[in-house]
Amino acid sequence: MAWLREHGPVLLGFSGGVDSAYLASVAVEVLGAGSVLAVIGRSASYPEAQWRAAREVAALCGVPVQEVATHELEDPDYVANPSDRCFFCKRELWSRLAPLADARGMLLIDGTNADDLTDWRPGARAAADHAVRSPLAELEFTKADIRWLSRRRGLPTADQPSAPCLASRLPYGTPVTTARLSQVERAESALRAVGIPGDLRVRHHGAIARVELTPDVIEAWSSAERLEVLREAVVSAGFARVVVDLRGFRSGSLNVLGGIVAG
Repeated sequence: MAWLREHGPVLLGFSGGVDSAYLASVAVEVLGAGSVLAVIGRSASYPEAQWRAAREVAALCGVPVQEVATHELEDPDYVANPSDRCFFCKRELWSRLAPLADARGMLLIDGTNADDLTDWRPGARAAADHAVRSPLAELEFTKADIRWLSRRRGLPTADQPSAPCLASRLPYGTPVTTARLSQVERAESALRAVGIPGDLRVRHHGAIARVELTPDVIEAWSSAERLEVLREAVVSAGFARVVVDLRGFRSGSLNVLGGIVAG
């Protein structure tokens, strides 16, 4: 990618998702491993399963990785979970990655794609404050483009479901706590363990878990027997009641609930 040759070396904020995995793979190919560093921000809001996947894809691609602890849960602005919560999360992340990039003479980049620019992304303001560049968005790569290109590269992330931070499962105004994040993570892991594929979310509404699944999975799991398996999986994480949202999986559905975007 000519953009990387022009701007390297680079330090990449690395989640191990579809976008950052593709960008890391290309960056190592274009610049060489010595001119790329992928940095994972670790906190309670970052799922353990995603961390394992990130380490695996980095090793597969030969991408050097460093981990940095982030402390957004010590920030009362983040914990209060306002509609711009992502700004405070990303402010914490980039405030820790920017000095690393400066010390190494690297350009700080992320995996934001062109589709992200049309969504509610308050974290983009924090990225701009720290001069983070987004080559995929700048070159107008959509998520579909990146998945297709990832398949051509044989990346295991090509068809990986999206996996935003666990705090995105809490309605705005519900304080972000380690206990709530852990409860959501356990519930989603339990659903994976019983065989539920594709995009899914467990939205935390106090004692109630609202489960979002793709329409085909809702249909496949509509029998009384399978619904009971689903219910037991989620209840095992500590929820008292489980509701399957028949509208299906909707990325950013809590933005609709919070009146941030139209439903």
